[in-house]
Amino acid sequence: MTCEPSPKNTGFLRTHRLRAAGAAGVLLAAALLTGCGQDSGGTSTGTATSEAARAVPERTTTPSSGASKSASPTATLTEDQKDRKTLLGATKITFDKAVTTAEGAVAGSKVMELDLRGPGESDDDTDRDESASPSASASTSPSPSGTSASPSASPAATGPEWVAVVVAKDGTEHNVRVDAVSGKVIQSTEDPGQDAEEKSKLADRMAGAKQTAQQAAKAATDKKKGTVTSLDLDDNDKNVLVWSVDVVDKAWNETTVGIDAATGAVTAEETDTD
Repeated sequence: MTCEPSPKNTGFLRTHRLRAAGAAGVLLAAALLTGCGQDSGGTSTGTATSEAARAVPERTTTPSSGASKSASPTATLTEDQKDRKTLLGATKITFDKAVTTAEGAVAGSKVMELDLRGPGESDDDTDRDESASPSASASTSPSPSGTSASPSASPAATGPEWVAVVVAKDGTEHNVRVDAVSGKVIQSTEDPGQDAEEKSKLADRMAGAKQTAQQAAKAATDKKKGTVTSLDLDDNDKNVLVWSVDVVDKAWNETTVGIDAATGAVTAEETDTD
């Protein structure tokens, strides 16, 4: 005899299965929703971290980039250019005023040499000149203690100075130091080592210079714009009497311009870019 399942029991089982499937579906949906929420949060956090990592190098590199653009132009100057810039920056008395002052220190004299120097650069030369003079020799007599007294030192310069050699009408040479800030004469001494022949030669040289120091400087700066820092009257390698004029331009380069002392014509030009 075959037993048929009861319709009531079949409905109950189907209903139970459906409820179980529904509960499982609810749990699965909740798990999926939870997982999506975590993934979304994790993605958002990862994106923010990535953006911050990119932002940090940008912030740290910006100042160094700006610093490189604002680097001082003096970093590109050579040591000689820096020295010229410093020396001229501290100088208040121009070469023409220095010429007038130096010539005024010795009546009837004319400038043969003029050179702008930094503090102390001329002291050694002046001390050697003084050590050969009678007055300097007298100062070296033994002291009471039995030791020889050193020659009196030349006045020390506290700033830049113009060092000039002026020649009197009879050819006597004098060394004159002029403060390049105040314009006052620091020292004026006669060269004691000259003999009559040397004086005669110097007097002839000065007479042959139809162009004055000021005229030579103007001719040089007409050729090369800048500031005159040195003048020197002497024969060149062709035995022509010329003024050698040093001119420093705005880039702090030094150009030496040769000026014919008789005609005022430019004879040479050479630039030192070091």
